[in-house]
Amino acid sequence: MPKNMLSRARNRSLTKQHKFAVAGVAALGTAAIALSAVPGNADTVTTGSPATAAQVAKVATQDATPVNVKGSVTDRAAAQSVKLDAIAAQQKAADQAAAKQRSDAAAKKAAADAAAKKAAQERAAKQSANRSAQRPQMQDVAAKTYANNLDGWIRQSLDIMHSKGIPGSYNGLYRNIMRESSGNPMAINNWDINAINGIPSKGLLQVIQPTFNTYHVPGTSWNIYDPVANITAACNYAAHRYGSMDNVNSAY
Repeated sequence: MPKNMLSRARNRSLTKQHKFAVAGVAALGTAAIALSAVPGNADTVTTGSPATAAQVAKVATQDATPVNVKGSVTDRAAAQSVKLDAIAAQQKAADQAAAKQRSDAAAKKAAADAAAKKAAQERAAKQSANRSAQRPQMQDVAAKTYANNLDGWIRQSLDIMHSKGIPGSYNGLYRNIMRESSGNPMAINNWDINAINGIPSKGLLQVIQPTFNTYHVPGTSWNIYDPVANITAACNYAAHRYGSMDNVNSAY
């Protein structure tokens, strides 16, 4: 073989050896790096043994799964947000329930107050009605009583006359009664002009029926022989004609 050709062949051989050496060094470096990052579950590579390309590739493949850090953070934030929303919703529901309870309690209190007020008003009205009903009874019990005689008739007539504004005194009534009828409530005159005309004078103060009817005092009997009715009607007539029965001293 010529010298030049032999030299070229040696150069080519050296070049291949250099390439293999470089490749081997690179492979060893890569293996060393891979060994430092292998997780606990990765296949064990014996220390001191050269790492094969297959082993290096296997380790690289096992650790090649990417970790989505951003996605994990976002998921945790979303979960936390959902949890906070749930807590807020629960709090809102609790607040609404509490507000409803307060509203219901206020409504019940208002209804109870209204019922109590109405009951109090009804009790007051009932008590007032009872007092009104009792008052006349008390007045009846305390009502003035009169003797059933000439003194009692005069006194009762005077009380009625004074309540009606009819003037007269005890002495004036008594004097005229004794002159006209001597105190007999059933006395009747059958001989004077009135009797002749068919309308005789009757009663304690000898009143004819037309005069009695005209001057009858409300609240007394319509019986002309009733002592109190006869006295008050006659005194009412005398008040209109003479100013008072006290001014009458003869037949009137």
